[in-house]
Amino acid sequence: MVEYQNIFTQVQVQGPPEMGVVEDVDLRERSNATAFSKLFGWFGNAQLGPFYLGALGFASLASGLAWFLIVGLSYWQQAGWNPGVFVRDLFYFSLEPPAPEYGLGIPPLKEGGLWFIASFFLLVSVMTWWARAYVLAQQLKMGKHVFYAFGSAIWLFLVLGLIRPIFMGSWSEAVPYGIFSHLDWTMTFSVTYGNLFYNPFHALSIAFLYGSALLFAMHGATILAVSRFGGDRELEQIADRGTASERAGLFWRWTMGFNATMEGIHRWAWWFAVLVPITGGIGILLTGTVVDNWYLWAQEHGFAPLD
Repeated sequence: MVEYQNIFTQVQVQGPPEMGVVEDVDLRERSNATAFSKLFGWFGNAQLGPFYLGALGFASLASGLAWFLIVGLSYWQQAGWNPGVFVRDLFYFSLEPPAPEYGLGIPPLKEGGLWFIASFFLLVSVMTWWARAYVLAQQLKMGKHVFYAFGSAIWLFLVLGLIRPIFMGSWSEAVPYGIFSHLDWTMTFSVTYGNLFYNPFHALSIAFLYGSALLFAMHGATILAVSRFGGDRELEQIADRGTASERAGLFWRWTMGFNATMEGIHRWAWWFAVLVPITGGIGILLTGTVVDNWYLWAQEHGFAPLD
């Protein structure tokens, strides 16, 4: 008998498909088909389905597909409808926002209008999927933690593509749709406003980013290390602390003199991760609207050298 199971040796026990809870859920919008994948079982749950899309999910996927097609067809046009050129230059293609002279107006299609239309469909897609997260959590009598976490990411998304451009009075301030053009926008944005590294909210965002990565790595490693004692059954460990929880807590108390609980570590990680886009969005929103040059601002506040 193998005591320790890992991604290569784990035994995948397969029983009847789990169809989920049925209380207060409109089963007409849930599929009945399920399947099992051994490959998926190596990385997570082997069961696929049932799928629950609903009206909000359908609206999100449909509008998201519209955004994808608009951007994709724009790339094809830039490639001259040549598949070889499309594949070769895919990372260089970009759907750009309108020029500054159009302000907050609606430009012609070939001068930013396509970007405007694509952005509308992307906004609808993201917001309907966000609403779907709330509805599903409500039906399943869950907390709204996923809804609020997704909302924190949407906050940064809205700041970059909607809120800040409105405050600046021009859609040209928004981010283009492209790989290298997106990176170029980020570099230009930082250079234009005196180096974003002197933005304290940017610094907070990076600190929470690294912090959340560290917390998740620590937690994931700890649970894997005590999975032979049932540490992966975290809900049971929360309600009825067993040897896995005792060993995990003892390790960190010996290491740091203090340890989180089986529930508390998830709250730590949730807050660290959520604060990444929240603080980042605040820093982006203040750039150009309140602070024109972060380096000069940092000098005035003793955050950067005066030379």
